[in-house]
Amino acid sequence: MQLVCMDLEGVLVPEIWIAFAEKTGIEALKKTTRDVPDYDELMQYRLGILSEHGLKLPDIQSVIDSLHPLEGAYEFLLELRSRTQVIILSDTFEQFAKPLMRSLDWPTLFCNTLKVDSDGAISGYTLRQKDGKRKAVLNLKATGFEVIASGDSYNDLSMLEEADHGVLFRPPESIVLERPEFPVVQNYDEMMREFLRFLD
Repeated sequence: MQLVCMDLEGVLVPEIWIAFAEKTGIEALKKTTRDVPDYDELMQYRLGILSEHGLKLPDIQSVIDSLHPLEGAYEFLLELRSRTQVIILSDTFEQFAKPLMRSLDWPTLFCNTLKVDSDGAISGYTLRQKDGKRKAVLNLKATGFEVIASGDSYNDLSMLEEADHGVLFRPPESIVLERPEFPVVQNYDEMMREFLRFLD
């Protein structure tokens, strides 16, 4: 029995922090897990910038409310969910995710949580569990699933390594060069064809 695990940002929806950077004009916020392998280092960097500029959770949420799935993502996910179970494994936060999940017709999501002060300032974050993407795949395999996984960033690599079949979706060239063992796809048609190689 197969199951698909997918990353969210950059695979099905736009990168939230890039969209927020473009809205605020703060170029430094464009760094993502495609650029910085260490997730905690990246988040501490982001939180520092938010604090420096007095930006709070509602400021980010107002940008998220304007985002839509990447072109073709909704149709791709709809077809994939008609063929097999799909779980979104993301390092985003529950305070960000609701409008994005609504736009994708409520797929199952495992993500993290922000620590938010009473005035809306983001003071930190709590991981659902450390290396949660890899551990989710590991536990799904332990319950009898054959796992196919797809992602685009450094924080997806442990998930792809643990999966029975890993696929990179529009990754940066640095990851392509570092991890040649993973097939690379550039669009949803290619990704569906790659998935169908393994789905019954």
